[in-house]
Amino acid sequence: MASDHEQSGGVPFDVSEELSKRRTGLSFQRTRMSADRTLMSVIRTSLSLISFGFTIFTVLGELKETHLGRAGLHAPRNFSLALIWLGVGALVLGMAYHLFFMRGLREQRAAMTEQGLIHGESTFPISHTFIIALCLFLVGVMAIASIGFGVGPFR
Repeated sequence: MASDHEQSGGVPFDVSEELSKRRTGLSFQRTRMSADRTLMSVIRTSLSLISFGFTIFTVLGELKETHLGRAGLHAPRNFSLALIWLGVGALVLGMAYHLFFMRGLREQRAAMTEQGLIHGESTFPISHTFIIALCLFLVGVMAIASIGFGVGPFR
């Protein structure tokens, strides 16, 4: 009968090695979640810029129509577009960084699994945070289309 330190078939089983492999595998999961948190902070910043830009356009546009008439002053529109473009640009950079980082993490994890350094039992699921970032990107593009070109759902 095999002892506690042997697997079936008489192969020695090292408990500390097994625990090390599991801890390393879990550290990959923690790193993935950390990348999601970083993307969430990019989303918050981008959302603030996009919504603030759209709010400035709406409020100052109303003031322009009621107090100044329709002629002149493109500053509120231009400033709003600049903030929205800045928010969308930051979001695109954050999403690109997230994709490159996750690809590198997956490649490193696959290499370590092939070498037998970690268990490859768990997978990296699709990031729900990335899906939300894509949705916010679409909202930002629609806001640019509405303010800049007068088309879209926000006009």
